[in-house]
Amino acid sequence: MAGPDAYAATRTDGVLRVRRPGTEWLSTGWNGGRQESDCVYNVSVPEGWDRVDIAAYVPERLERAGFEGDGPALLTGVDLEHARGARCGPVTVYATAGVSNPAGLPMEPAGGTLPGGGLEGGDGDEADDHGTAPVGTVNLLVGTTRALEAGALANLVAVAAEAKATTLFATTGFPGTTTDAIVVGHDPTGPAASFSGSATPVGAATRACVREALQAAVASRYDGSATMPDTVSDAEYGVSTDVRAEVFRPRLEGNGR
Repeated sequence: MAGPDAYAATRTDGVLRVRRPGTEWLSTGWNGGRQESDCVYNVSVPEGWDRVDIAAYVPERLERAGFEGDGPALLTGVDLEHARGARCGPVTVYATAGVSNPAGLPMEPAGGTLPGGGLEGGDGDEADDHGTAPVGTVNLLVGTTRALEAGALANLVAVAAEAKATTLFATTGFPGTTTDAIVVGHDPTGPAASFSGSATPVGAATRACVREALQAAVASRYDGSATMPDTVSDAEYGVSTDVRAEVFRPRLEGNGR
């Protein structure tokens, strides 16, 4: 079981720090990948933020907040007073949620092009998500007291993302935003767990925590102080994936079936 101090959070000066010594993290955010550190951060940036030197900006914000020690950091345009946490079994999750830049995925797309105008990538692959400022963003910080094998830690990102999309769609009508990010962490010295799927204790607890923390974060953010867009077209920074992909069957070779 994850005790109240398993992944303890402290919030000050627009920075949320989640701390557990010796944690190995896997981040999908800026400068992501695997990293062992005692802390992970969620940093709120001001409206109109236009800094491009993130490598310098993040340490500045951590120092100003009085936090020592590096670690994975996510950025959000949401005030961290709206951050919410949830704890279940061996898992703790912290969430912030803003949907000013929803990303729609219609099941009957009208057809279109990829971002940047390309049909097969190219220039569109290098397109930025509306500059550097995270205008909305759903950020999740997930920590478990179990020691996960490498594949199980990577899979936990997928488990959290699935729970995020399901919860966000039910709550807002959108499965995500253009800048969502997830950090998952585990304790290499904890009880071993080979898998993290939805039928495992870690996976089930993660799904429950993401659901509860994200629902609470959305409710806090849109309690009357902010307006949620009704549709992608209503959002200033919304996008809809209307391009259609080509469907094909893998080529059969040899005696395969």
